[in-house]
Amino acid sequence: MAENLLLSSNMVAATAVFILGLIVAWDAFWLTRQRSDIPVMGELKNGGFAWQSEGPQEVIRQWGNLASMAAMIALPWALIGASNTSYWYAIVWDTLLSLHIISLLIPKRYAITRTHLFADGQRYAWPRLRLARRQPARRIMLLRKGWGIFGPLPLGGVQNDLSVARSRIALTLDTDADWPQNGRRNTEEE
Repeated sequence: MAENLLLSSNMVAATAVFILGLIVAWDAFWLTRQRSDIPVMGELKNGGFAWQSEGPQEVIRQWGNLASMAAMIALPWALIGASNTSYWYAIVWDTLLSLHIISLLIPKRYAITRTHLFADGQRYAWPRLRLARRQPARRIMLLRKGWGIFGPLPLGGVQNDLSVARSRIALTLDTDADWPQNGRRNTEEE
């Protein structure tokens, strides 16, 4: 009876690959929205600030995710023989993870407004974010409230942009501070 309740290793592998495919597609969809959500860089009309990272800054920003995905690429190969699972699932798994790694390394656009942070194609309300107590030197580390270990939200970019972003984040999180209102735009159209 108990043997009938257990799923086959191929069924478990297919389920894992399907879920990973959904995650990769979801992240890819949100990344395509970056340019429409953040069309210009620099000082924004509403007092906000927008900037773009480059590939090397994304490596610094995502180093933990990159290391864990490298382990996730290798792990299925160790389990295939022991579980009698088709190697095709591992090939598809590795392909999807490789696509996800590429999406992590694509330069990102970020923007800070009085009400939201725009990062990775998504919009985060400031009341749901807080600055990490310990800040890394080459990126900004925010934490999503209520997300536990999945809460870190690092922001990448060159140091000049990160300095401006840090000052805007401090203004945003200080509810008594005056938010700058720019009547002009000093931006870089792309």
